[in-house]
Amino acid sequence: MRRVSPGIETVIEPVVSGLGYEYVGAQFGQAENGQTLRVFIDTDNGVVVEDCVAVSKQLSAVLDVEDTIKSAYQLEVSSPGIDRPLFSNEHFAKQLKETIKAKMAVAVEGRRNFKGRVVEVKNDKVVVEVDGIDYALPIGDIEEAHLVANVGSGKRGKSGAK
Repeated sequence: MRRVSPGIETVIEPVVSGLGYEYVGAQFGQAENGQTLRVFIDTDNGVVVEDCVAVSKQLSAVLDVEDTIKSAYQLEVSSPGIDRPLFSNEHFAKQLKETIKAKMAVAVEGRRNFKGRVVEVKNDKVVVEVDGIDYALPIGDIEEAHLVANVGSGKRGKSGAK
């Protein structure tokens, strides 16, 4: 799954925000059930199934009218969960000193996959320390990134959830 195009994002974000939820991000691509549009929402109090249903109904109607996705697809609306997906500078900045996994659309220093600790976020890049080496990853070139859940410690990063 890849992050959605800016064109699709401009349709999704106002719908989610208009319903009173934080738009975390969205991904589109091949999933186990075929082509899937996965939209992540959040609130200060977390997300329950009823929240996902409400957003899904409204978003489905708008997406049908706008016809931004030309092929058949499944719509999934969900909370970011414990392994929170990361899309923006702000998302990465909230995870300073936490461990993330990132898959790059464009290789950085000959590699596309990174798992390491977030050291810094600046100039639209996240610096990730992997095995003692710092890699500056352009956030716009990140295909997919998420927080690595530290389940054993009871700590879930800095997303506000415990």
